[in-house]
Amino acid sequence: MRAAHRFTFILSAVLAALTAACDAGPAERSAGIGAAPPRASPEADMRTDAAGAPRGFQTADNARTAAADSAAPRMLIRTGDASLEVPVLEPAVEAVRRLASQAGGFVANTSYRGGRDQVREASLELRIPADRFEATQQGLDSIGEVEWVNVAVQDVGEEYVDLAARRANSQRLETRLVELLATRTGKLEDVLAVERELARVREEIERYEGRLRFLRTRVATSTLTVRLHEPAPVIGGRGGGGVIGEAFRQAWRNFVSAVAALIASSGILIPLGVVAAGIWFVARRVQRRSSHARPNKEDPIER
Repeated sequence: MRAAHRFTFILSAVLAALTAACDAGPAERSAGIGAAPPRASPEADMRTDAAGAPRGFQTADNARTAAADSAAPRMLIRTGDASLEVPVLEPAVEAVRRLASQAGGFVANTSYRGGRDQVREASLELRIPADRFEATQQGLDSIGEVEWVNVAVQDVGEEYVDLAARRANSQRLETRLVELLATRTGKLEDVLAVERELARVREEIERYEGRLRFLRTRVATSTLTVRLHEPAPVIGGRGGGGVIGEAFRQAWRNFVSAVAALIASSGILIPLGVVAAGIWFVARRVQRRSSHARPNKEDPIER
């Protein structure tokens, strides 16, 4: 009897253990129970995120900074300025135009300057695709002697993201106002107030979209201003004589200018001289008359 009870107890315990194992098996397999957890290497433990904080110790500020850095696109506006010395101006200008056309761009503004005593020069403003900016800049070496090149880069990615977010918020507000205006059955003043607010929001959306289009255009197209000038004559320039000849010509021009100024001032000096001579003549006559009208007193002792 005792053996039967003992056998029954053992059988009940085995069945209970099997039942528990069957119930817990799927959960343990799904959770990975019974398998040793993977051990991370020391290098993996010391990895840092984009904000510079170790993983596992990333703060909320670092997380927001990393998210903002990953969301902001790299939108660069390149503006360049170059100066070249060329033997002859006209062929160099045509070469710059061909260079801009080969890059898929165009010449926006052109200006020339030159005169009788000035070195001839020209300035061309090129609008070229951003991905061809470096190639166009390097192509200037084949046109003339590059004196200097300045390139300025402005990153407008943060401004673009901010404007896009503002536009999205305004568009959501516009949708709410349209729905409110469609279901509004109150007073006329309330309807007019909603319409005024809707007009203001739409104006903001148009302003944001215009600025976004402008930024996209400036990012896609770079600006390169090329200044060309001929070499300054030292000896035997176009006028002949070089620097010394120009000095003699300037001296002659100064002499002619002085004579011209003297002739022009004669219209004032001659009348003033006539008036001064008349005053002097009248003063002399008055002095002579006064000297003749004075009586001569003789000394009685001599008489």
